[in-house]
Amino acid sequence: MLQLSGKQSTNETLPKQFQVATQPHRYGSLITGLIFLSGLVLAVTHFGEIEHFVKLMREAEPVWLVYGVLLQIATYFVIAGAWHQTLRYAGVRYSMLSLVPMGIAKLFSDQALPSGGMSGAAFFVTALSRRGISTQHCMAVMLVNLVAYYIAYFLAAIASVILLWFYHAIHVWIVVVAIVFSLVAVVIPIGALWISHRGKSQIPKLFMRIPGLTNMLDALGNAPDYLLRNPRLITEITLLQLTIFLLDSATLWCMLHAIGQNVSFLAAFPSFIIASMVATISPLPLGLGVFETACVLILGFLNVYNEAALTATLLLRGITMWLPMLPGMWLARRELR
Repeated sequence: MLQLSGKQSTNETLPKQFQVATQPHRYGSLITGLIFLSGLVLAVTHFGEIEHFVKLMREAEPVWLVYGVLLQIATYFVIAGAWHQTLRYAGVRYSMLSLVPMGIAKLFSDQALPSGGMSGAAFFVTALSRRGISTQHCMAVMLVNLVAYYIAYFLAAIASVILLWFYHAIHVWIVVVAIVFSLVAVVIPIGALWISHRGKSQIPKLFMRIPGLTNMLDALGNAPDYLLRNPRLITEITLLQLTIFLLDSATLWCMLHAIGQNVSFLAAFPSFIIASMVATISPLPLGLGVFETACVLILGFLNVYNEAALTATLLLRGITMWLPMLPGMWLARRELR
């Protein structure tokens, strides 16, 4: 087992898109300032939504709101557990509790710089490397969790469609969304595994012209591939990723109860998952607007009044997105200093 003993200089092996954050102070200040500026713009441009969220918080049942916040805190511990478990299989000993703040900071990075998850991935690899973990292990953790995430997402999507079919709430557009998302959820992990096994030599040259892709593939190729070939590890991380989906769905369930809607968890789960799928395949940053619309529609199909569905959805978005904004901003700055 590899015992960490202080920070190592790993910048030389970092992909180019990750190196800027680990350069001397001027570059660290640059990326920190960029994230802060983006977070500020995000907050200002959606100030009305934040204000509405605060008003809804005042009118909702406090106990259920507390339950929802606790469930969201639990998600950060679960994702930290997934990272910790992957590092353990890679032979790296690291405290799980110390990874929890990184989960909040990564969420903020994804929100502040919407880029299909690349900003959060760049932050994650940079933060881990600054903690003395080799780039190969950083990329391995990211890759294993990416594969497990989409496997879990795909399983959750199938379960959601089955539940909606059981409730006679299935519609053509839901099937279309499920098919499109399933293609994405299958292609990404298979592609990651294929690249890890074959390398980038067989990838069409047209794709290799995409900025940053070559460096990313180089880094993925250097990741320990034995982790991806470990079915026990993939199963464990997939179960942890599924747990996060369940916790997020339970948060929506709590928000519905907070406004007096006695709704089954089996109705909240497919509503959250389908809405998340719509947001994932949508070109809009963070799925703003489309997530809320889809969630309200699904809840409506399951006999929840539109007004109540919208209120619960906005409360959910507030707790999962706006509430972690300030601590995420502070933690991101601390990680990149």
